[in-house]
Amino acid sequence: MEPEDMYVLSGDGAIISSPSPKPYPHKPPKCSDCAPLFMKAYHMRNAGAVIHSHGMESCLATMINPHLKEFRITHMEMIKGIQGHGYYDELVIPIIENTAYENELTDSLAKAIEAYPKTTAVLVRNHGIYVWGDSWISAKTQSECYHYLFDAAIKLHQLGLDWSTPDHGPIQVVKGVPSVDCRMNVSKKARIADSNCNGKPFPRCIVLDIEGTTTPISFVTDILFPYAQNNVGRHLSATYASAETQDDIKLLRSQVEDDLKQGLIGAVPIPSEDAEKEEVIAALVANVEAMIKADRKITALKQLQGHIWRTGFETNELKGIVFDDVPEALEKWHASGVKVYIYSSGSRLAQRLLFGNTKFGDLRKYLSGYFDTAVGNKREKRSYVEITDTLGVDKPSEILFLTDIYQEAIAAKAAGMEAIISVRPGNSPLPDNHGFKTINSFLEVY
Repeated sequence: MEPEDMYVLSGDGAIISSPSPKPYPHKPPKCSDCAPLFMKAYHMRNAGAVIHSHGMESCLATMINPHLKEFRITHMEMIKGIQGHGYYDELVIPIIENTAYENELTDSLAKAIEAYPKTTAVLVRNHGIYVWGDSWISAKTQSECYHYLFDAAIKLHQLGLDWSTPDHGPIQVVKGVPSVDCRMNVSKKARIADSNCNGKPFPRCIVLDIEGTTTPISFVTDILFPYAQNNVGRHLSATYASAETQDDIKLLRSQVEDDLKQGLIGAVPIPSEDAEKEEVIAALVANVEAMIKADRKITALKQLQGHIWRTGFETNELKGIVFDDVPEALEKWHASGVKVYIYSSGSRLAQRLLFGNTKFGDLRKYLSGYFDTAVGNKREKRSYVEITDTLGVDKPSEILFLTDIYQEAIAAKAAGMEAIISVRPGNSPLPDNHGFKTINSFLEVY
């Protein structure tokens, strides 16, 4: 292939120049049906190159379990070849369903890219994979690493070994399944029976709230929020020149400009970028303190808080707190093949930090994904409809939502999910005759 054989497209996907037709028996040139999908990676991830592969390994990796919506692998050397990942990290790649024509994949690919901000690839079941990087070298290198990992997973599966766990031990048999009285076909039903054979079908997915559900409310209100507020100035001063902090400041500037227009109490102008660093930081601190005092759950604040908390966890000044029953329940559900997700008003970064740094160790190995208010308000039905669509279950009733907030349970139930209310020390009282099952421990779930 020569340069003159290639199409040149503009940023909006319009064809700028086309290759000249070649004489018979060559077919007339045609722009790839993948072009709209490539554009999503370019626009949504600022990619410099995208590779689409039909490699057999990428197809087979999606076929081992047709119910899974993600490919997960950890503790494999080639994970280090994937941008933003190391040997000990869990690599998660979303899987979307194939369609008759490739351009029909555009919307589902875009949703996967949005739902998985860390991924540099999307698998298409029974089809292949899209991989992107900031250059053709990065895209090619990562593509080779992905195919190696898929091949390793396939071979480990053939040996009866679980590639998704750190020790790559034998694939676990779901408890209760072999029993004659309560046997259920996990691969077909995508659910299990409880080991006590009570006949109650277990959910395919469990979605957990954090505050008052997995974690005491006091941890957030008395530890996390004060830590962020007390360390805003130190964090901004230490990281002021970094691209990440400059992005945080840009987002805060935009929010403060809107606040000033609305006349919100506590909003103060932020000096221009040319002003002294100390002046800018002082104004930022004043605005952040006002936002925290007003308990505002806005993206600009949550993003900065997440970065401050990350430093706290890295320096061991912070330690994630979960109720004592949570690790045992997460391990039990994970062993049973149930996918567990988090849905919190806190950012996904904050969620990962909390569960990755607890006194029980790193609990993220039991979690399949994280949702924040990017999918919508937690008290609105449409947010849970969006989560249902993302998880790809056949029916919303296959999802169990655990929360301490009555209004959230109402919204989840309205979307068709099953909802249970968590009653923990320090939680707000529930209304009389609320109509929901309540639990004091995750171990009470079935």
